[in-house]
Amino acid sequence: MKWAALVTWILTAGFGFVMLVIWLSHGGMRPLETAIRRIRPPLILSHFLLAAAGLVVWIVYLAADKDALAWIAFAMLVVVAVLGWTMFAIWWRSKQARAAGPPDTRPEARFPKPVIALHGLLAVTTVLLVFLTAIGVGD
Repeated sequence: MKWAALVTWILTAGFGFVMLVIWLSHGGMRPLETAIRRIRPPLILSHFLLAAAGLVVWIVYLAADKDALAWIAFAMLVVVAVLGWTMFAIWWRSKQARAAGPPDTRPEARFPKPVIALHGLLAVTTVLLVFLTAIGVGD
């Protein structure tokens, strides 16, 4: 189970990295008008950095087999998940509000929907696998 969690975490990170590159290449770091509801740099960057740090903790857990590291990685994933759901909610509400309006120019408007869906599905799977590993299922 712990190795399956590593695989899903890496896949999740891959899809997340694709979205980060899209966001950055379409001006994600540039300030936009305050009237536009968008994903702000501190939110997306903290999500990315904390997820990457959690992945490093998980790899160290796999090497050291210390249960405390599995729980630390899980706690980090919970925070990452909350940040991810926050970004998804911002993206979803903006997408709904702008559906009938002018073209959406926000950087995150260019995220391919299948990439968003796969990232989310793999993220939920990763959180579940990490939790099950932390409580000792599959030892």
